[in-house]
Amino acid sequence: MISISVMAVVFGVVFLAELPDKTALAGLVLGTRYRASYVFAGVAAAFALHVTLAVAAGSVLTLLPHQIVQALTGVLFLGGAAVLLMKKDDGDEEIRRPKDQSFWKVSGAGFMLILVAEFGDLTQIMTANLAARYDDPLSVGLGAVLALWTVAGLGIVGGKALMKRVPLTLITRIAAALMLALGVWSLWEAIAG
Repeated sequence: MISISVMAVVFGVVFLAELPDKTALAGLVLGTRYRASYVFAGVAAAFALHVTLAVAAGSVLTLLPHQIVQALTGVLFLGGAAVLLMKKDDGDEEIRRPKDQSFWKVSGAGFMLILVAEFGDLTQIMTANLAARYDDPLSVGLGAVLALWTVAGLGIVGGKALMKRVPLTLITRIAAALMLALGVWSLWEAIAG
């Protein structure tokens, strides 16, 4: 059974954490050079793989005693909030252009870019934490993958326009505040439980 409330929380947290990340920029660059649907197919497949791995790791954590999991996820959320608040702009990364514009070349380039760039990324670790916290792998996985696909789609189709309207620092601060709140809540449950 899918929990809409868990999906919504996961979607919101992952969306806000990923929006200021390099994924939106990479999607924007790839989307301006190649056919958007081809780019999205590759990026979406890479994110689905990342979320599957993160949810599996988080599900393994649920085998530990509940208080230990709550304390661990609380500390990791607080660390994630700190990372977001101290994050500096990486600048543009060079993206290679495939020689041809075929579906497999373009989607493969998008897949490989996200697969490598996002492995062990903050949102992947956060997804594992959320999977451990809620013990609802399907709802967490759907919320996370939909958030990542939304950020990628926004980046591919209209990232430049969005970033002009919403300051990146505001998005980063909101994501950090949400992670801080989740961290404090998790630690409170670990102590009170």
